[in-house]
Amino acid sequence: MPSVTSQARGAASRAAGNTWLERLTRAGFLGYGVLHLLFAYVIVQIAVGGRTADGDQSGAMHELAEESFGAALIVIMVIGLVAMAVWQILEIFTVRRHLERAASAVRAAFYLYLAWNGVKVLRGKNTSSADTQQNATEGLLGSGPGRLTVVGAGLVVTGIGIGLAVVGLTRRFEKHLKVGQMTSAMRRLIGRLGMLGYIAKGIAYAIAGVLFVVAAVQYDSDKARGLDAALRALSERSYGMWLLLLTAIGFVAYGLFAVAEARYRKV
Repeated sequence: MPSVTSQARGAASRAAGNTWLERLTRAGFLGYGVLHLLFAYVIVQIAVGGRTADGDQSGAMHELAEESFGAALIVIMVIGLVAMAVWQILEIFTVRRHLERAASAVRAAFYLYLAWNGVKVLRGKNTSSADTQQNATEGLLGSGPGRLTVVGAGLVVTGIGIGLAVVGLTRRFEKHLKVGQMTSAMRRLIGRLGMLGYIAKGIAYAIAGVLFVVAAVQYDSDKARGLDAALRALSERSYGMWLLLLTAIGFVAYGLFAVAEARYRKV
């Protein structure tokens, strides 16, 4: 008799192999790529001092919602993100290494978080994820345990940022790609896009995490705005505009890499 664990793993493998789930997941990667390209546009707007939404993914969605076709694209994006989350939840039951399971759980939670932000934008809610993070942090800073929670969250986000940068530097992302189906030129191009994109994302998230810790130490919830706070902090540095433009290039690279994943990712 097969164990309950093996039965669950088998059921998850069969569900993961569903053709429609694969198609929706690949569509999700396309939307995910577009979201990062929009985010890069928001970063450029911050760099040049133009009018812009908050410097995070929800801000990018708000920018998209202002276009005539924006709502339809956000709906497609939300469906794709939910499919990506389901795919990662199934991965938790099919992969055997604990670290890979944890990574799949984090990715699933993040995709669902982005999908929920998309739903809020579609419902016309103007509150951004940066505002939500700031408001939540402000409520926690009033107590010792709350401040420790903010510090812990900051350390986790910093760790995720460092992890993303390491994935980019080591090009570990290539093990998830169908490299055998690529030409040598395509493999080089996608490899460079992935490396640059992961490093840029990693640095941005690491800065955001450090600012969460600073927010707890200084009782300053303005610093606990996630990526938005990280980008604003960069803009205040010497050569801030150029640092932000380099960051935008990195997110463009990641967006194009995600679009390539729609074709070459192992799903």
